[in-house]
Amino acid sequence: MTRSEVKATIALAFVLALRLLGPFLIYPEFAGYAIHLRSATPTLVGLAFGVYGLAQALLQIPFGLMSDRFGRKPMIAFGLIVFAVGSIVAARATSLEGLLIGRALQGAGAVGSTILALVTDLTRDEVRTRAMALVGSSIGLSFAIAIVLGPILTSGIGMSGIFWLTACLAVLGIAVTYGVVPNPTHVVQCDHTERVPQLILRVVGNKELLQPIFGIFMLHVILTAAFLAIPFTLSQAFGLQSESHWIIYLPVLALSAALMLPAILLAEKGGRTKEVFLGAIALLAASQLALALWGPVSFISLAALLSFFTAFNIMEASLPSLVTKAAAAGTKGTAMGIFSTAQFFGIFVGGATGGLAAAADGIAGVFTLTVTAALLWFLVAASMLPSDRYARYPARAGRSDPPLSRQ
Repeated sequence: MTRSEVKATIALAFVLALRLLGPFLIYPEFAGYAIHLRSATPTLVGLAFGVYGLAQALLQIPFGLMSDRFGRKPMIAFGLIVFAVGSIVAARATSLEGLLIGRALQGAGAVGSTILALVTDLTRDEVRTRAMALVGSSIGLSFAIAIVLGPILTSGIGMSGIFWLTACLAVLGIAVTYGVVPNPTHVVQCDHTERVPQLILRVVGNKELLQPIFGIFMLHVILTAAFLAIPFTLSQAFGLQSESHWIIYLPVLALSAALMLPAILLAEKGGRTKEVFLGAIALLAASQLALALWGPVSFISLAALLSFFTAFNIMEASLPSLVTKAAAAGTKGTAMGIFSTAQFFGIFVGGATGGLAAAADGIAGVFTLTVTAALLWFLVAASMLPSDRYARYPARAGRSDPPLSRQ
């Protein structure tokens, strides 16, 4: 990668990490905070948790299309402003309805697809995979940091303070976008709307692409629903207040990251993609079943949490790679847009159904839901083609992107 490509990729990875850090920070503490707001019910808490994902899912592709017409940076700035406004609304909310509106506005700042499109504008075809991998790693890093720091920050500044901090991070993201990210030397801004239906049909008609798209949807259904119950389970198992949960999360996340690496190498280098995938999904199901049956038992809870994060890390790192391998060159952008939409729609479904499950049967109901979802995913994933098909899937050559400006 050239210096300009490295600069652009790192800067955009940082912007995306700033955008996602705030929403990730609330994961460990959201359910316990929201349930005490005026008019709160478990169902509405789950809906407020998940509505962010619904807004993201609905607006990822429109934001990408508008960035083709009005420019990437203006749409990124506009999305971050909407996100900041939503964060402020959520920070000032005293009722569950106000929190729900704030979360919906946060999600409406759906700049992820536009950021990825700008990465595409600023990198050549031959280094695109490395650039996307760097951006993807920033997402995983922000999630890990947030899960550890979330309880600590909440104990100091409260959940409303987290939302104010999130608004400030959005403003910083705008500054980085305009102050650090280079501009492409030549970007043709035109309306490609007439091609969108055909491109989408090509993607959804590709079985190899539907597997990772369905996978990212199910992964985030399970993740979001599980975090409506995990904080309460940890309090029961270890007798810790929520602000001390980082003591559990920190070593578990560190060890899960180390355990993930051999699995990724086995899938990528050893040609065992299908076997690794099925093993990770089975591990997800087992972790949720263990939490459902023996969650209050401390050592079982710890082992289940380690299994959960290990499986999650394997999937989160591998699924985008499968999309880039299976998509033809002319459909990669559309495929990633649909992939992102499925991810955020999974957040909504996980939050909404998790809230309903909690209202019906408490923590046990939530874990029953996540076990069922993991088993369904396992059955679908079992129909995957042999592992080496992804490595050999043909991609038609696409036109090279314009050169970069030297800023």
